Amino acid sequence: MNVYAISDFHLSINNPKPMNIFGPVWDNYLEIIERDWAEKVTEDDVVLISGDLSWAMKIEDAKADIDYIGALKGHKIIIRGNHDYWWKSISAVRAMLPNGMYAVQNDALKIGNIVVCGTRLWSTPEPNRQMAEADKIIYDRELIRLRMSLDAAAKLRGEGDRLVVMLHYPPFNSTFSATVFTDAIAEYSPDAVVYGHLHGTSGRVCRKLAIGGVPYYLTSCDLVGNKLVTVL
Repeated sequence: MNVYAISDFHLSINNPKPMNIFGPVWDNYLEIIERDWAEKVTEDDVVLISGDLSWAMKIEDAKADIDYIGALKGHKIIIRGNHDYWWKSISAVRAMLPNGMYAVQNDALKIGNIVVCGTRLWSTPEPNRQMAEADKIIYDRELIRLRMSLDAAAKLRGEGDRLVVMLHYPPFNSTFSATVFTDAIAEYSPDAVVYGHLHGTSGRVCRKLAIGGVPYYLTSCDLVGNKLVTVL
């Protein structure tokens, strides 16, 4: 069983929003993803999608986008991104998922010997910058949710099982320094962490790095050539 990751599809099948307004890297990007997916993934493999799946505002409008992902091979696991406004209730999301597709939200699941947990997270402040009070509230809440996710994974994880943490926001700022998020993650010794959210070619982009001995993988589709990232 292989584990792959990719994120930030920004699908809009029922209400098309051309992504190539953000640059040529988005030209025919779904065709590239589909071709790469078909070449790599078997029905036994796991594919992690770390947020921003759909531009839809309502869950019923996201169904076509969810079904599009659901038709692809493998076990697909999703988490919520900052643009997934359609994702209101985890129970409603899970009720509409097709077979072979799963959602994680502040909890964990196990497929074979792979345990996956995760949460959306929030922006990590840059050095010497004051965090707005509203952001601090969300930041602190997401730390609690991260620990809930990790605790849930620990209960599922048996001997020989491998743990992957899914996040939408990166758990560090542009300096890639350790944070309360990465410190919490390191306590559970995961085999990998995947995240998305970032776009463009800023200095913050690093496709793979290690913090506290834990490998972190950036998976935003436009920054990985619209190809699946091999995680495990």
